[in-house]
Amino acid sequence: MKTDHLLIIRFSAIGDVAMLVPVVASLAQQYPALRITVLSRPFARPLFEELAPNVGFMEADFNNEYQGMKGLNALYRRLTAKNFTHIADMHSILRSSYLRMRFKFDRYHVAHINKHRQERRMLTDANNKKMVQLPTSFQNYADVLAQLGFPIKLEFRSLLPPEGGNLRLLSERVGEKKIFQQWIGIAPFAAHPGKIYPTALMEKIIQMLIKRHASCRIFLFGGGGNEQKQMDTWERTYPECINASRLLGCIQQELSLMSHLDVMISMDSANMHLASLVATPVVSIWGATHPYAGFMGWNQDPDNAVQIDLSCRPCSIYGNKPCLRHDYACMKNISPEHIIDRVEIVLAKK
Repeated sequence: MKTDHLLIIRFSAIGDVAMLVPVVASLAQQYPALRITVLSRPFARPLFEELAPNVGFMEADFNNEYQGMKGLNALYRRLTAKNFTHIADMHSILRSSYLRMRFKFDRYHVAHINKHRQERRMLTDANNKKMVQLPTSFQNYADVLAQLGFPIKLEFRSLLPPEGGNLRLLSERVGEKKIFQQWIGIAPFAAHPGKIYPTALMEKIIQMLIKRHASCRIFLFGGGGNEQKQMDTWERTYPECINASRLLGCIQQELSLMSHLDVMISMDSANMHLASLVATPVVSIWGATHPYAGFMGWNQDPDNAVQIDLSCRPCSIYGNKPCLRHDYACMKNISPEHIIDRVEIVLAKK
């Protein structure tokens, strides 16, 4: 009897791929005889390669190995050699749609994600906005699996064991975490201005945390060059701050550190999702985007989503549109005290 072998396709940014993890983990646990291969960009490998015994990973480097139509055809030939039986397109963009078309033409079992585009347009409409919670990305992914004959119950706790990940590299720098010492993560950046809390206000949050929790450690997470410069500045200014991304330098180590945090403060960004994958509570800050679009971190408390009511919010699903007011009031009008209050509630529960 032929073993079912499912190919799951999801390219895009790390945050979107990270949201696939709870779904694949649930699938692997509930269908142990099913072979599962995730096809994504190289950066996603650490999220899947040790997820479950029946989960594998394939990378597609579109910048070098699989450029253009010729590259996609080469990738398709490589994929057909793996003897897949089912194809789940969790992205539905030009690249994945082309691959999906070829698989369907060759009579594979194929299904693709419903992005609820009409509902998204209504959520972000400037004149006739419909503030309705849309299905989460996790549910959208699960619906694709159900179409292929693999319905699942979403059950996932963490990528790491309950005691958290290994902190060997970090302990050499900051020592072991002390009893009653607060470890707080801050991921202050995102891909678009509409999703970034003003730097000056974020610095006030740092100052307030240090004042309230004298023994705290604040770990900063971010990627790009300008982000690193800002985090280096805060590290030099405040002894309690550590640029964790520069210190650790890889997703695996960052996930290990996140698993030991008492709370993460994050934008609607990849780090919100990474912290969620290791069961760390996140106080998330929302501006141009909104949790109603379905991108809240896995298993996060909606009460910890900090946002203000404005008639123009949300103006964008991904935060990539120019501000209609030209002032980003959705972010600038959130007071540091508002965010700190939510952080204190989380810490009190700890």
